[in-house]
Amino acid sequence: MRSHDNNSNEYFPLVSVVIPTLNRCHCLPRALDSVFSQTVYVDEVIVVDNGSTDNTVSLIKNKYPDATLLQQEKIGVSAARNMGINRAKGNWIAFLDSDDAWCPTKLERQLTAHSESPRHRLIHTDEIWFRNGKRVNQLKKHKKCGGNIFLNCLSLCCISPSSVLIEKTLLQDIGNFDENLPACEDYDMWLRVCAREEVLYVNESLTIKHNGSSDQLSKKYWGMDRFRIASLENLLLETPLTPQQKMASLKILIKKLEIVVNGALKRNNQGIIYAYRPKLEKWEKLFHKEKLRPLEE
Repeated sequence: MRSHDNNSNEYFPLVSVVIPTLNRCHCLPRALDSVFSQTVYVDEVIVVDNGSTDNTVSLIKNKYPDATLLQQEKIGVSAARNMGINRAKGNWIAFLDSDDAWCPTKLERQLTAHSESPRHRLIHTDEIWFRNGKRVNQLKKHKKCGGNIFLNCLSLCCISPSSVLIEKTLLQDIGNFDENLPACEDYDMWLRVCAREEVLYVNESLTIKHNGSSDQLSKKYWGMDRFRIASLENLLLETPLTPQQKMASLKILIKKLEIVVNGALKRNNQGIIYAYRPKLEKWEKLFHKEKLRPLEE
């Protein structure tokens, strides 16, 4: 590790910033300028272009020569982030979506928090939200926190990728973003992280989230809970969970499946009914079996 400030005695680990982007030449400069304006030195900035057809490539090459540009075919945000992770040289990785931005002290506050609590391998921050250019308040259900937050993460995504600073060893332990999920890949990632360890939270609004763009995944795909269902199924099948975590995961999975199936029944959508009703029956059986297990023991 080395100092990021010649006037400071504080030493920080090497940080790589990974920014996936697709046709966001209009807002990418805002993201990049916020990175290069950090109050601590950023060791590496990686922009992964996911097949843009606008002027993104020329923008990076001409205006941001200090950024590393990686290019790939249009195969999704998970693959883009993973490419950046795999190429990153830093001990720590900070993610930033190309339509978001950071306050100048964002990384410094996270690195300082880690130096005071070095056992944590993921640090996230509070956020400022803008929708269609206007600042909006977060709902109570979106309130962020630290510690053991696995149960909080089951219903909805409790951590924003753009707020995260994560140690690369943690990604090596749990795996990268799931490239089979076209959306909710962040929900999936933070569930896997929080199932195994606590996270650190900096209670300061240091990440600036911009919502409302027509190209955002939440507007591109219908029924986002389909992807959360797939994530929960994978979690239950592949991730070691405590009995409490397993039961809570089953409850949320069944609830989400019931919503999808009941909606399909109302619309007489036979394809969805055929695909999801067997899943609901399968996981309900397991839930009742797990519920009886303490009595059997």
